[in-house]
Amino acid sequence: MAGVTDQDIDPAMMRKQYRSEIVHEESLAEDPMEQFTRWFQQAADSHLFEPNAMVVSTATPDGRPSSRTVLLKQFDSRGFVFFTNYASRKGRELAQNPHIALLFPWHPIARQVIVTGTASRIGRDETAAYFRSRPHGSQLGAWASEQSSVIGSRAELDSRYAELEERYPEGEQVPVPPEWGGLRVVPQEVEFWQGHENRLHDRLHYVLEDGKWRLERLCP
Repeated sequence: MAGVTDQDIDPAMMRKQYRSEIVHEESLAEDPMEQFTRWFQQAADSHLFEPNAMVVSTATPDGRPSSRTVLLKQFDSRGFVFFTNYASRKGRELAQNPHIALLFPWHPIARQVIVTGTASRIGRDETAAYFRSRPHGSQLGAWASEQSSVIGSRAELDSRYAELEERYPEGEQVPVPPEWGGLRVVPQEVEFWQGHENRLHDRLHYVLEDGKWRLERLCP
């Protein structure tokens, strides 16, 4: 590549020793959602930047994958919820192939959580309740952006937003876009990854079998 020299940074030479406590099976909750609650709270307490940021991976029916970073907005015993335009690339792919993977990359504390499962739309009442909790500008943005579609210019996007801002000034209720809403990811496998020295990481893997969670340890 033009401009690259021997003195440039070599990713193969980037190494870091993770120093942290061993995670023992008996210290984990029986249910992965309860364990996720513990780790999520610890990530938040560590003042990580956007601990609810997760990489969402989807695929077409013929297996062509795509990934993007999305913000987790809700989670409970039923699973993980994020919001999007259903006509976006991920929305279209999930409508045809509901299999999905989530990755929470908490690098500063040498942790990851990896979720695989299936996604489906949440109810419109749930979507409306969350939509009304968003800042006014974010509500307008959901209308202005036809997510993942081609647009001629940034000016066109800004023009759409300005028109909406005039139609729905601050303080006036913005209707929920019909093609915008929540998706709930119901987990089938959840892995809790803790980095350690010498690449001897902890990988604690929950698997759902016959309605019950089984916990196993994976080699790093």
